[in-house]
Amino acid sequence: MADGPKHVQLTDDLHTYLVEHSTPPDEVLLGLIDATAEHAGDFAMMQIAPEQGAFLTWFVRAMGVQHAIEIGTFTGYSALCIARGLPDDGQLICLDVSDEWTSVGRPFWEQAGVADKIDLRLGPALASVAAMPELPTFDFAFIDADKPNYAAYLEALLPRLTDRGVVAVDNVLWSGAVVDPDVDDENTRAIRAFNDAVAVDDRLDIAMLPLSDGVTLISRR
Repeated sequence: MADGPKHVQLTDDLHTYLVEHSTPPDEVLLGLIDATAEHAGDFAMMQIAPEQGAFLTWFVRAMGVQHAIEIGTFTGYSALCIARGLPDDGQLICLDVSDEWTSVGRPFWEQAGVADKIDLRLGPALASVAAMPELPTFDFAFIDADKPNYAAYLEALLPRLTDRGVVAVDNVLWSGAVVDPDVDDENTRAIRAFNDAVAVDDRLDIAMLPLSDGVTLISRR
């Protein structure tokens, strides 16, 4: 055991190095990044980071995922990355409430040749999931939506996971606010509560990764 935590402080230069030494965003992804910045302004920060996109594509492909679901699509970068990891006959269901934001990504799904794999359903995600059969359907789920509902989303998804299914949950470090006692807004409290709950849930195996803003991987025991 090391005397202290074994980690590296991710500076801007080191982050650039990390992205450059992973599968880089291609022209389609770069175009979507630019379109999101143009249309979303300050909200563009809600888009996942390039290294997360590379991870999602790699992970979904390595897992042999056939059916995936995403709660919180925004402008569609994560959806594009997940869909690229699916086989030709794979399917990704995307749940979001915004036609405005998701419309930014749809042309890029077409450009990337993955639009036929993506089933976008607009409306409250919990209602959309509740309307689905409570059967083991999804090999992979990605949660990146409103933080106070994280726990509810996970509970809704668990009975719909296959035996090898994995849930990835974004923003679990919340820019470091989860350990900052001076931060006490609703979203931060919700993420702390979610993190604390899954950490002691004996139904679950979890691994929290310091990937971008923090990603927790969850599977059933």
